[in-house]
Amino acid sequence: MSRVNEIETRIEDDCPDEVREQIVRSLVAYNDANASPQDYRDLVVVSRLGGEVVGGLIGFTHWNWLFIKQLWVSESVRGRGVGTELMRAAEREAVARACLHAHLDTFGFQALPFYQGLGYSVFGQLGDYPVGHTRYFLQKRDLKAGEV
Repeated sequence: MSRVNEIETRIEDDCPDEVREQIVRSLVAYNDANASPQDYRDLVVVSRLGGEVVGGLIGFTHWNWLFIKQLWVSESVRGRGVGTELMRAAEREAVARACLHAHLDTFGFQALPFYQGLGYSVFGQLGDYPVGHTRYFLQKRDLKAGEV
């Protein structure tokens, strides 16, 4: 714990949801006052085979960008185009939501070549995150230009 001008600052491992929500609400209000409204919307795309989930994408759209947070494809169906279809479906929906661009991050041991093959380019990286690996940050400009 530390104090600066009577303000107490401390680590809260079990922070109440209402405190977290206050932090997010306050930041969003500040952002909205200084930029266009975020128009935040969750985006989830799911692939099923015989009712079983074999792949999924979790992300969101805001400020005319698509962010791919997570993409997973079961090993049992990898190489069959499921990942590509999940990405294309998310990009199509993003365009329908007036998004212009997309971004995501991945690790060197995950799917960097896959994303690059879909037109994403590296704009930054963190070495040794985790130790011995690299985390890559990718973007795809002008979603409308490519076939999505």
